Amino acid sequence: MAAPSLTPVTRQVSGRAAPAPVPSGAESGQPLAAAVAELPVLDAAGRRVPFGALFQERRAVVVFVRHFLCYICKEYVEDLAKIPKSFLQEANVTLIVIGQSSYHHIEPFCKLTGYSHEIYVDPEREIYKRLGMKRGEEIASSGQSPHIKSNILSGSVRSLWRAVTGPLFDFQGDPAQQGGTLILGPGNSIHFIHRDRNRLDHKPINSVLQLVGVPHVDFTGRPPVIHV
Repeated sequence: MAAPSLTPVTRQVSGRAAPAPVPSGAESGQPLAAAVAELPVLDAAGRRVPFGALFQERRAVVVFVRHFLCYICKEYVEDLAKIPKSFLQEANVTLIVIGQSSYHHIEPFCKLTGYSHEIYVDPEREIYKRLGMKRGEEIASSGQSPHIKSNILSGSVRSLWRAVTGPLFDFQGDPAQQGGTLILGPGNSIHFIHRDRNRLDHKPINSVLQLVGVPHVDFTGRPPVIHV
């Protein structure tokens, strides 16, 4: 089955412009700058991989998260972990999460969330900056996320507890950094981009999966209702 056409979505980033942001034109198939594609990300072993190599030969859904201690990011990635690999393989799509911590935090974060798809980090946030990802919180109504289960108080307390009880007291990234979602590849084509305006402004996962021809995923955990 042919994948549906991809319509890029852009977000206005307030404040000072980030260096060399992705073009925000309305046409699909935007090129990713070669200088951005060449920037490195690190895997769980600390190996450097050019960002563009992750989607050079394939189409990829790339999710940039805020930081690994963020309870909203944790719960969002817990739902990303529920996407069956068979769904992605049938659509010839890969799923990639990119954080901004040290690579040492990748393995514990995957164990915590149950995430087993691809994951890398951009510790210097160079790719975040070059893609125009926002830093700071923009006041905007983002609606109720289907992926966030905790309220702000309980979620924040658990995040702080993980910070102070971890081997190193750090926030596993810049707490002010926002993330975003892209559909990239093959090659340096950008088919879709969404820059989060605040911590709750992430794209609903099924709306992104639909764009790449991946079947709907039930994230509720409730058994299906069988009508007889």
